[in-house]
Amino acid sequence: MVGQIISLVGMPGGGKSTVGRALARQLGMRFADTDAEIETRLGESIRSFFDRAGEAAFRDIESEVLADILAREGELVLATGGGIVLRDANRDQLHQHSTVLYLRSTPEELFRRLRHDTQRPLLQVRDPLGKLRELYLQRNPLYRRCAHFVLETGRPSVNGLVNMALMQLELAGLVDPNRVAATVGAEKH
Repeated sequence: MVGQIISLVGMPGGGKSTVGRALARQLGMRFADTDAEIETRLGESIRSFFDRAGEAAFRDIESEVLADILAREGELVLATGGGIVLRDANRDQLHQHSTVLYLRSTPEELFRRLRHDTQRPLLQVRDPLGKLRELYLQRNPLYRRCAHFVLETGRPSVNGLVNMALMQLELAGLVDPNRVAATVGAEKH
């Protein structure tokens, strides 16, 4: 697994950062989040930048940050922003330079999780559920095109999703089962 990157894609609020952190911990890998790295680079929140400079400028920076992260040495679990798949080049880079897990959530599941969230620029609209349905129709095919594996988020806990991800990666021969067993066993104590 030298230099392996595992990337998580999916809708806003689908659990990419939470699951990514837990997966990185289980595998003893570093964790990165494109949104957090973008905010560090910008020196302001994504929402603030988005409001000031617009979506196109944000997507340009998002693409630069993704390329920088994928060029890093070593093992890494990467949580991406929900719209990262909108650009062909981003989808191609993710698919070619990492193992991509799509955390698939329905718009209704996402709405339950996000209905009180005021930090996601694209959801600050009159009908957030309608917006989530619109985004899902647009993005679901892009996530699927980019992904190596699709994990249904439905009702599983974070640990359940991490275990599903580990099982997929192990079955594909991308993760050493001894490494996973040792780490998972150590977490239980």
